[in-house]
Amino acid sequence: MGLGFGNSWVRILDFVLLYAMLALGLNIVVGYAGLLDLGYIAFYAVGAYLFAILASPHFDWHVSAWIILPFGGLLACLAGATLGAPTLRLRGDYLAIVTLGFGEIVRLFMNNLDRPVNITNGPQGINLIDGVSLFGYRLESGFTLFGTRYSGDYAYYYLFLALALLTIFVCMRLENSRIGRAWVAIREDEIAAQAMGINTRNVKLLAFAMGASFGGIAGGLFAAFQGFVSPESFTLMESVMVVCMVVLGGMGHIPGVLLGAVLLTIAPEFLRDIINPLQRSLFGRMVVDPENLRMLLFGMALIVVMLFRPAGLWPSSRRREELAEGHD
Repeated sequence: MGLGFGNSWVRILDFVLLYAMLALGLNIVVGYAGLLDLGYIAFYAVGAYLFAILASPHFDWHVSAWIILPFGGLLACLAGATLGAPTLRLRGDYLAIVTLGFGEIVRLFMNNLDRPVNITNGPQGINLIDGVSLFGYRLESGFTLFGTRYSGDYAYYYLFLALALLTIFVCMRLENSRIGRAWVAIREDEIAAQAMGINTRNVKLLAFAMGASFGGIAGGLFAAFQGFVSPESFTLMESVMVVCMVVLGGMGHIPGVLLGAVLLTIAPEFLRDIINPLQRSLFGRMVVDPENLRMLLFGMALIVVMLFRPAGLWPSSRRREELAEGHD
């Protein structure tokens, strides 16, 4: 896989796999436990900045990626529990507003933590971040196969593919576990779940913490892959995109979430390749900013899908039946 694509498309596939890991983590919070989290990108930022600080010339620390990544997941897990603890009584719109605020607070924190001690380097971000090494081999240096030289994007593709498969396996095990069933029970009816003896407070807190840990590890991988992080990579729009991947694909359904991650990562790149040449051929110049037009088309597509496929493009059989019963 990946050997027949150009380098730019392999890089896009790398981001598809990163977003798939991120969306699967959010699916635990939104899809399984039914807790609408609009600040999920904050945990991605926590993992990315931890990696950047510990593996760059910024403080001249160069800790191994395989040590930082688990710590990134652990730190994001603690951040998730910190966010979840005061919001356990909130649901729906109120929870969405609080989590949205948390995401913005983390971004502003990263943006301004350059004085009096320069920890995050403020808006300039941190660059020259070390990549991932495997058995002493640096992935960004690429590899040679049958006489053909491949860039580091190909090596990262196989690393991300392996980690994405591991994430899918963990999510499947969680879904079929007692904890997974408790999350679904809370999503369907929290009062009934509490009456059945489920400790809803601990189970919801666990959903926040576990979902956040996935985001922290994905953030560390992002920093290693890009070699640069800045607050601009962790805006509200990124959070909305990941939520859309889960909702559009099919909440609580792993194949649906993967489909959402693939579509929403590839579609903007595909549209960019179409919109720019189309405008130049029709008008001889760029009339509308491609970014604005892309977001307009993207928003319209989401509205159409939500009108005709409210359960998502690939919902689970249980959710499809629930919605069908609701319409009856």
